[in-house]
Amino acid sequence: MRTIDWIPAPDGPGHIQLIDQTRLPDTLAVLDVHEVDELIDAITRLAVRGAPALGVAGAMGVVLAVQTQPLDQARQAITRLRAARPTAVNLAFGVDTALAAFDRAGAPGALDAALAVRDQDIAACRAMARRGSDLLTELVPGRERLTVLTICNTGALAAVEHGTALGVVEQLHLEGRLERAVACETRPLLQGARLTAWELARMGASYDVIVDSAAAITLARGGVDAVLVGADRIAANGDTANKIGTFAVALAAAHARVPFLVVAPETTVDGDTATGADIEIEDRGSDEVCTFRGLRVAPAGATALNPAFDVTPAELITAIVTDARVIDLSTGQVPGIEQETS
Repeated sequence: MRTIDWIPAPDGPGHIQLIDQTRLPDTLAVLDVHEVDELIDAITRLAVRGAPALGVAGAMGVVLAVQTQPLDQARQAITRLRAARPTAVNLAFGVDTALAAFDRAGAPGALDAALAVRDQDIAACRAMARRGSDLLTELVPGRERLTVLTICNTGALAAVEHGTALGVVEQLHLEGRLERAVACETRPLLQGARLTAWELARMGASYDVIVDSAAAITLARGGVDAVLVGADRIAANGDTANKIGTFAVALAAAHARVPFLVVAPETTVDGDTATGADIEIEDRGSDEVCTFRGLRVAPAGATALNPAFDVTPAELITAIVTDARVIDLSTGQVPGIEQETS
């Protein structure tokens, strides 16, 4: 099934249906979302997450708002929705796209725009998978089967179908070119151990889960051919924001001389954000670090810094793969400026 989709109703307003990712890997549960506040709750507690999926959620959330509330209340709800995850540019993109369509053509226009965002995401993920696989053939010549390392979850659960960086891993697997995937557990919420491992198992790929702090030694030992990660926002200079821990993996990859690829849709490139220093980094509070599934793991009264993302400087990135192009940062290409498709 799709991670997120619109369910039409023949005799009334439709609604959003999405996989509740907080229940995985134990239970594959589906949420039916009929109100914007329900969607905001699902976004903030990470029932739905991942930059592409958030873009779709934002667009569909506009439809929920305008079909269930008076216009002034709908616009207030849309403003809250847009701000629910400040680091991820795709959420704002989805909201803005559907809202502009509503202003032009009313609720039917907003729905058409939201469905277009969904369909474009599916096509974009397929394009990124092919483009990323082809690029790895160039970057790692002579290797018939590759071992790749990734962090967080960038598969179908982070999109509508297929995914971004993990979509490339899936493509390698389908082509018979994947030796093994190495998934960082991704503290504090274990998106790698819970979600990426779940997806790799479902696709029948060989994989290992490692603790985040083992990424550096795993790369240094020479057993990894490439690193594949996603992005929640790509600045105009090529700096990228992604799940906390990505920067450390990039440093280790540079030391080990392993290609480090960022795979994200073109909509994640934010030309209005000059550098990574301008990206707002969400802090999710102490509970996610000091407790785990309701069990306290730190002393009572302990507090924690909990940045959900970090920024990887462009100079540590080999290339950015989007659905439209490959941006070779070693040649000085700038993501925020239009490039010819490659």
